[in-house]
Amino acid sequence: MSTGPDPDALHPMPGFPRIAALRPLAKNRSNLHVGPYSYYDDPEHATEFFDRNVLHHFDFVGDQLVIGPFCAFATGCRIVMNGANHAMSGFSTYPFNIFGAGWEQGFDPATWEAECRGDTVIGADVWVGTEAWIMPGVTIGPGAIIAAKAVVTRDVAPYAVVAGNPAREIRRRFEKQTIASLLDIAWWDWPVEQITRNLDAIRGRDLERLRSAA
Repeated sequence: MSTGPDPDALHPMPGFPRIAALRPLAKNRSNLHVGPYSYYDDPEHATEFFDRNVLHHFDFVGDQLVIGPFCAFATGCRIVMNGANHAMSGFSTYPFNIFGAGWEQGFDPATWEAECRGDTVIGADVWVGTEAWIMPGVTIGPGAIIAAKAVVTRDVAPYAVVAGNPAREIRRRFEKQTIASLLDIAWWDWPVEQITRNLDAIRGRDLERLRSAA
């Protein structure tokens, strides 16, 4: 029985190198956790996602980037991590200390640590549009859609559609009870064989059919 593409194949669509799976790219990186089948689409730099598109993600900061399964990232989107933050409690935000030569003396790391906003978590089945920006410490719920060029500065609810700068919720994709059921079913956590058998239910809008497949 067919079970879909290999989740660890770097290019899951033969002949289309612009599609790169993210889980194999995240291997051996302690600050990344990526679910299967999530991918990045870029005609020139698909395999460089974690070097070009995830910004200021340093091991010494300690923040984690968590990407759920079945996410789609469009060309040019960016995820900004906490290493981009500057201390803002004083009169100047200039990072004098990083240049050394005496400017590091007297610097209190706690002033910078206070700006850290925690891990960035992108739930399952999220679609991130072209040139969208996700800022540090944001949690994006499963099934959300981030519009092209949106700048996400706050958490996004499951199955919400957000757009703009700063991103605002435009609508929910489904009504409240349906969303609750979808989160309870969590089809993205099913074994791949079960997902494959029930693709029509997952792609469709018949909630009872999907529920019966769970």
